[in-house]
Amino acid sequence: MSKPKIVQVGHPVLRTAAAPVPPDQITTRDMQTLVKRMVEAMRAAPGVGLAAPQLGVGLQVIVLEDDASRMARLTKEQREERGRAPFPLTVIFNPVVRTVGEGRATYFEGCLSVAGYMALVERDVAVEVTGFDDRGAPLRWEARGWAARILQHEMDHLKGVLYVDRMITRTLSSNDEMAARWLDVPIDEVKKVFGV
Repeated sequence: MSKPKIVQVGHPVLRTAAAPVPPDQITTRDMQTLVKRMVEAMRAAPGVGLAAPQLGVGLQVIVLEDDASRMARLTKEQREERGRAPFPLTVIFNPVVRTVGEGRATYFEGCLSVAGYMALVERDVAVEVTGFDDRGAPLRWEARGWAARILQHEMDHLKGVLYVDRMITRTLSSNDEMAARWLDVPIDEVKKVFGV
């Protein structure tokens, strides 16, 4: 089977609000096939989240996963600064996210649909998501740190919003420059260098 193609910025599906999936359709073969394709595309990229519009499908479905292997190169301090902790594959249909508390954090984000670039983006530190899992059962998850960031990023995709709409514009950089210069530097120092 060929690797699913991830839609790139400029395609109208990325700028259109996605439609909810009728709950009685979640367990159908079509929806289960879509979830399988999304997980395969996310893992192959590799990424930590993917929304259905990124495969050209305008439906409210997201997949997320962050395991220890994806953060193996990070030090303990870097994992703590980013609020990075492993979580298993999570599939959410018709997600609704609300902020929990008042904390906000700024960190680098990239996107599989905006290939080759990253920028600083401010997001809520903690959120609660509700929706349905891939079996059609109600789901509720209170996420913090990196998981909360991924959830907000993927939720934006379902609204036709990209991280570039929320980024601190003067920090937009190629992935190569970010990796070479900034990814191992504490975020407060990075913000000073960029004047933000």
